[in-house]
Amino acid sequence: MTGRHYYLVTALPPIGELGSTPPLPLEQLLEHVADAPGPRLAVRTVLLSDDLLQRQSIESGQSAPAVPVVLTVGQLRGEEPLPEYLTVPEHDPPRRVAADAVWASYYRYAVAAAGRAGCAFLAAWVAHEVAMRNALAAARAKALALEPADYLVAEDLAGADDDFNVLISQWASAPNPLEALRVLDRGRWNWLLEHDGWFSFGTDELAAYAAKLMLLHRWHRLEAVAAVSGQDGGDAASQRSES
Repeated sequence: MTGRHYYLVTALPPIGELGSTPPLPLEQLLEHVADAPGPRLAVRTVLLSDDLLQRQSIESGQSAPAVPVVLTVGQLRGEEPLPEYLTVPEHDPPRRVAADAVWASYYRYAVAAAGRAGCAFLAAWVAHEVAMRNALAAARAKALALEPADYLVAEDLAGADDDFNVLISQWASAPNPLEALRVLDRGRWNWLLEHDGWFSFGTDELAAYAAKLMLLHRWHRLEAVAAVSGQDGGDAASQRSES
C-alpha cells in the first residue's frame, strides 16, 4: 500500500451489509478516484472483472442489459475486440471453455496492475478469486467425470492457504442456481470483511471498497434477473460457470 488518501476514503458513502442498496454507481466510484493514479488503477482493475462477468453472461444468452464501467458496450456484446491486455496469446493452447482464456489474461493483468498501483489487497484478492474459481471448476468436473485440469485457470496465481470445502458443499447443496450464487458471494463478502484494510486510508482500502460495491451491484442485478425469470433464478444460472 502506498500513500494515504484520507479525502478519497472519507468522502465515500458507507457500505451496508451484503444485499443492501449500493450507495453509489460503479462508474461514480471510478470517477471519484480519477485523479489518483494508484487508486484509479486498482479500482479500475477490480471493476473490470464485473464487466467481464457481464460479457460472459451475454455470451451465454442472458438478456440483461450491458452496463459496462471499464469496457465498452460493444466489447461486452462481442461486437468489438477486447483491449490488448485481455487478448489471449497466440501460443496458448485452446481451452475447453473459451472464456477461461480471457479470465486467465485478466488475472495476470490484475496481478501486474497490483504491483504498479502498490496495492497488496488487489494481489491478495486475485489469489483468492483464482483459488475459488479453480476449486469450483474442479468440483464441477469431478461431478461430471471430467478431467479437472482442463478447466483450471492461472493455477500459479491461486492462493495456497484458502480452504473452500465448506463453501463448495453449501454451493452444491443450494436449492436453486440463484441461491448457489448467493452462497459464493457471501463467501466473497466474508473474505472482504477480513481483508478490507479498514481505516488504513490507502489504496488497499479503496480497492476493497470497489470489490464490496461491485458485489452489492451484482447481488441486485441477480435479484432483478430472478424477478423476471422466476423465483429460482434460472436465467441467473448463466453466470454460474464463472462465479
